[in-house]
Amino acid sequence: MNPRLDQPLRLGTRRSKLAMSQSGHVADAVRAITGRPVELVEITTYGDVSRENLAQIGGTGVFVTALREALLRGEVDFAVHSLKDLPTAQPEELVIAAMPLREDPRDALVARDGLTFEQLPDGARIGTGSPRRTAQLNHYARALGKRIETVAIRGNVDTRIGFVRDGELDAVVLAAAGLNRIGRGDEATDLLSVDSVLPAPGQGALAVECLASNTELIASLAELDDPHTRAAVTAERSLLAALEAGCSAPVGALADLLADGQVVNEMRLRGVVGTLDGSTLVQLSTTGPVPQSYDEAMALGRELADEMLAKGAAGLMGERSL
Repeated sequence: MNPRLDQPLRLGTRRSKLAMSQSGHVADAVRAITGRPVELVEITTYGDVSRENLAQIGGTGVFVTALREALLRGEVDFAVHSLKDLPTAQPEELVIAAMPLREDPRDALVARDGLTFEQLPDGARIGTGSPRRTAQLNHYARALGKRIETVAIRGNVDTRIGFVRDGELDAVVLAAAGLNRIGRGDEATDLLSVDSVLPAPGQGALAVECLASNTELIASLAELDDPHTRAAVTAERSLLAALEAGCSAPVGALADLLADGQVVNEMRLRGVVGTLDGSTLVQLSTTGPVPQSYDEAMALGRELADEMLAKGAAGLMGERSL
């Protein structure tokens, strides 16, 4: 027997319940593909221990740095990230070997008394740590002729939903994918339509990352890759990068695959950027053939970003810290 088959692959993961669940699903798939044991290596990131506002400590990239450092030091063989946490610039030494099939990309509302967003009372207090959600929720409320108060919150799923259970907030907004992955999707009282609230670029997708030099592992992990997911999130992240928006900027994006019967033949990319109070949004979309390469997906995102910048998007992102 090949002795290497006995040697466990080490999967680096954040310690949160959600991260452990996501990583556990990937570990099961990698065991099935490689025939090797996979052990989870828990790594604490600065984003996990800091209680500061995400935008102030460098955006969501703070969840990624410690995992990447462990990869580069050889302490783990591969790592699983929530794709929306990854900075748009990719280090040369590392490669995203797989983007598995995407979960539901939408945002979910968890409100008191089973309320939907449209049923929330005027002046409702809604918790979110995301400038993107803040801008679009305020805009959505304005369109309904009411006012909401967004409250900056941090913490894991239990902590956030606890604010509603304890009566401190009327509702919180979380990623539907996260709730689904920990088996709590039924706690959502409303799934926010992407026509009203576009998700973060890459929301609902995972990135499986390893050393660019580990060609054998790259080949194994590639079996987990979903090409449609990769094309969609590459276009979304290209839009984000071309807008020169840090992770803390109020940018939403979603690429939909449009099918004619059973054949997927087009991709629609939508992007939005807005002021935090929701008074002004620039929201545009473009539709074209499904990208067949990384370069085509990147081009789709850049083209839409250029149109958004021409419509004044840059001025709306002035609230981010440079």
